[in-house]
Amino acid sequence: LDDMVDTAGTLTQAAEALKRRGASGIDACCTHPVLSGPAIERIEASAIDSLVVTNTIPLNGKAKKCDKITVLSVAELVGETIKRIYNSNSVSTLFV
Repeated sequence: LDDMVDTAGTLTQAAEALKRRGASGIDACCTHPVLSGPAIERIEASAIDSLVVTNTIPLNGKAKKCDKITVLSVAELVGETIKRIYNSNSVSTLFV
């Protein structure tokens, strides 16, 4: 679990370490999928079974084609947050 994945070096190295220590499967997730440079190649070649990301950053062409990546939309949550802030309502219950 990470807030951002850029080149995926740290993520894929962590996955390899987990695999060496006997992990039977490795699922990862991040909020912001920058996925620059060698990220997709690293993810595809890694021990990661799946990477779940949000749509805070649009995926590039290679990332869209990567079978290991699943995108979850945060549009409804962001929209509701903006609405509540605009109306001076609490947003804390959205994140509990």
